[in-house]
Amino acid sequence: MKLTIARHLWGVELPLDVALPRFVAKGYGAIEAPLPADFPAFQEQLKSHGLAYIPMIFTGGQTEADHLASFRKDVAAAVATGAKQITVHSGRDVWSSASRLAFYREVSQIEKDLPIPVAHETHRGRAFFNPWGTRDVLLECPDIKLCCDFSHWVCVAERLNWDDENDSILKLCAERTIHVHARVGYEEGPQVPDPSAPEYTPHVVQHVKWWKTIWSALRKRGDGISTVTPEFGPPGYLHTLPHTNVPVANLESVCDWMANRVREEFAAHVV
Repeated sequence: MKLTIARHLWGVELPLDVALPRFVAKGYGAIEAPLPADFPAFQEQLKSHGLAYIPMIFTGGQTEADHLASFRKDVAAAVATGAKQITVHSGRDVWSSASRLAFYREVSQIEKDLPIPVAHETHRGRAFFNPWGTRDVLLECPDIKLCCDFSHWVCVAERLNWDDENDSILKLCAERTIHVHARVGYEEGPQVPDPSAPEYTPHVVQHVKWWKTIWSALRKRGDGISTVTPEFGPPGYLHTLPHTNVPVANLESVCDWMANRVREEFAAHVV
């Protein structure tokens, strides 16, 4: 199994003709980003640097019907890019269990006709904002796939041990995961300021353990590739000094450090 590290464009202020060769030189093999207004120009730049594309879409509205209409429209646009997979923020956290299930049952039917897989992200504010509701949907909707970003669950649960004693939620999620967002969360937030800082070592170690479980599941089912995005974000995800809004760490360095750690852990785990 091979590893592809994707780079996001969230908080990137450099023009693409400067940023993309910089990312390639650091070993990134793909760009994960929302659909741009001028996709042909964007695609041409990606091709010129040998970078794959992972589109991100975001369902919107109030009701399940609103979000289903949004999903149908945006997923069609994402498929048209020629990408091999899609990441989506789907649903709403305020929905009832019945509403979540109804939405994802319909989503499952839509996805059966798609030529590429869709990864629904475990994200705050969305239907998969916590481990327990996500588990319930996955058990009822066996075709739903995930983009696991466990930093959100650490924040929502306000603890690292959000699973049960048998790690059954983690194992279930690992079986459904096709993409990982390798951001490290802590008990009071979805992003540690700098994962290289020794005070966050326990959090990094725990997240790595979760990712290794996912890699083992990918390998077991015969997937040939694992895609991972070190998705650390700019302010206000990234902490800033009071009264100045100056970031306490360099975002590019943080993402690169995490990318290198992922490469090391993947190489040691997947032999």
